[in-house]
Formats: sequence, C-alpha cells, structure tokens
Amino acid sequence: MAIKNDESGGNGAESSIRVGDIEIGYRVFGSGYPLIMIMGYGSTMNLWEPRLIDKLATRFKVIIFDNRGMGKTSAGTGAFSIEQLADDAAGLMDALNIRQAHVLGWSMGSLIAQELILRHPAKVGKLVLHAAHCDPGMFPPAPEVIQRMTDTSGTPLERGMRLIGVLFPENWLRSNGTRVKEIFYRPMGKTPEDIVARQAMAIGAWKGTSDRLGVIRNSVLLITGAEDILVPPENARYLAEKIPDAQLVLVEKSGHGLMFQEPDLFCEKIFAFLEPSTNSY
Repeated sequence: MAIKNDESGGNGAESSIRVGDIEIGYRVFGSGYPLIMIMGYGSTMNLWEPRLIDKLATRFKVIIFDNRGMGKTSAGTGAFSIEQLADDAAGLMDALNIRQAHVLGWSMGSLIAQELILRHPAKVGKLVLHAAHCDPGMFPPAPEVIQRMTDTSGTPLERGMRLIGVLFPENWLRSNGTRVKEIFYRPMGKTPEDIVARQAMAIGAWKGTSDRLGVIRNSVLLITGAEDILVPPENARYLAEKIPDAQLVLVEKSGHGLMFQEPDLFCEKIFAFLEPSTNSY
C-alpha cells in the first residue's frame, strides 16, 4: 500500500492512502489511542470544528478523512451505500494499521458508524453518535427541512445559507453572525453535486439498524441538540432505549450543529465518556 504526501499524516498534514477502489484523503492529529471521526452529509473533513479537533488531539490520536467522492477522496467504482462507506472506514483503519479505535460519527457519519460497529465490531472501542438516527422514516424531519437540505439550486452562498438555517436554532443564529462566518467562511474543498446526490440516495436507501441495535455490546454515547430540526432528538432517545449500554446527552438550545455551538461542552462530554480507556491498539 502506498501513502502519499506526509508518510504518517501526523500533525494535521494532508495525506492519502489506497483503500480498495479509492484513494482516501485523511489527516492525523495528536497521539494516543485512536479516535476515528466520520463526517456527515455533503461535507468534507474540513468542516470539523477546529477547537474540537485540537482539544481531542491532546488525549487521542485523532483521524479525520473524506468520505468516498468528497474532498480529497476519489469516488471509485463501488456502489454508494451506507454499508460501503462503513467498509471504506474499516479499510482505512486496516491501511493505517489501526486494530481498534473509538469512533465518532456526526449525522450521516453516525449512520456509517452504526454500520461500522455492526459489520466490524472488533474494530470499534467506544462509539459516539452525534445527531444520530437508526431509521430514516422513524422520526423524520419536517418536509420543508428536507427540501432546504437537499436543494442544490442557486449560488454557493445561497446553498450555504440554507444549510446554516437547518443546522442552528433561529435564536442562536440571530446573535452569532460572527461565529457563523468563523465556521463556514473557510475552504471546504471539493463537494461535487453528483456525489452529494448519491449520498442522499444512500441515506434514503439505507434499511437502518433498528432491528440490530440490541446486538451492540460496546458503550455508546448519544449526544444531540434538543432543538435539532434535521434529526429530531426523539431519534437519540429511541437509540438510547434500544442499545444495551448507551447513555444520552441532550444539550438545550442547540441544534444539528451542536459541536459548533458548544465545542467546549461537546468535548467535555466526550472526554467524560471515553476516559479512562485501557484498550490497546
């Protein structure tokens, strides 16, 4: 296997590595027990909150990467499905010689993380599911929210503003314009419209995990904003009831973009859940 650019991907340097039919672009921060972070719908690894990455990297070896077809990762020839994206993440771990890692998935990334732990259980230590659901039809968002999220018309700025309106509560947006610019007015990398559409189709075609949640034996943290309109918090409550070893954290006055609104609190909850860890890798 060949690693391009920086040989280890350490210190946040961009690197790429062959995994099956694709080249995966990734970055590594910090050292210690690995923490794999899986990005959500329509976004690249550049969207991760920098303060969150920096804090997590003080205690863990944080690996972020671009999903198939996004950013620095090629689209390959494989089918776009949540299961395939989970296998891509497992393949990245193998390519980087990571036997086991904690996993954090956000939104679509949380669906991928569920399939990862179910398809490759030995690879996952503890699991953090941020803004998660286990069945697209169980507690869906309002139709107008879906329309705003999937509408690719207009300029990049117009599309971006629609996305921002879905991620955050209106009250928070009104008083945090500077923070919004800090989050989104930076290069996000390649997000091809056809790949975003294929991701949407993969989410819609996913059969979910509601009938398999009981077999998850790992410790799971479900963390979500109490005002999330894209993935209503009823989804996290359901997951917490069905996963044997799960804990639920609902953060008031926060939406789908909780990690941007409350990065320090978000990180505090993750540290409290993941540590102490005695796993080896």
